Amino acid sequence: YKQIREGNIKELNLILKSDVQGSLEAIGESLINLNTREVKLNLIHKAVGNITETDVLLASASNAIIIGFNVRPTASVSKKAALEGIEIRTYDVIYNVIADVRAAMEGLLEPEIREVVLGRAEVRELFRVPRMGVIAGSFVSRGRIVRDQFLRVLRGNREISSGKVDSLRRFKDNVDEVPSGYECGIGMEGFDDFQIDDILECYTHEKVTRRLF
Repeated sequence: YKQIREGNIKELNLILKSDVQGSLEAIGESLINLNTREVKLNLIHKAVGNITETDVLLASASNAIIIGFNVRPTASVSKKAALEGIEIRTYDVIYNVIADVRAAMEGLLEPEIREVVLGRAEVRELFRVPRMGVIAGSFVSRGRIVRDQFLRVLRGNREISSGKVDSLRRFKDNVDEVPSGYECGIGMEGFDDFQIDDILECYTHEKVTRRLF
């Protein structure tokens, strides 16, 4: 349980109620099979019968979601759940139960961070600007260069430095981005040792939702 305490494993707590024992066992087994090393599903309680106020109190104490299959809460139970801030989900198709719980577990996964290259520019001139250091006079050969996005300096296919675009100009105007086919002046955060023919690669990081399997 050390990983759970350290936050490396996320947990989803459920209470499962069903109209018949066969459905209860089938759904319970399918849900447990969704467990992964990163997301742990806990069936706090499962039983045949209607959703009761006792279920709501147990859900409140264990931070659980109540799943009802072919059973529904009474008006008084729904009111109690609303007061306790407990979510009750009801279904009549087993596939939908599994799909929704899978989606909830995927929502607990840490997203994948993916690098996306936005564009490239070739350094053709160097300009020393007071209080700004060296600005790389560049031609955008592919995609676009975007202010405040990440930038790496490539020299002979070797990465020299990386940082952020902190200055981007077209002639004397500050701009937010410069598309392919245009010249611009590029300043980089914490770096000004540009050389002619350096390649400047602009990129960003995107969060991508991960799947259980």
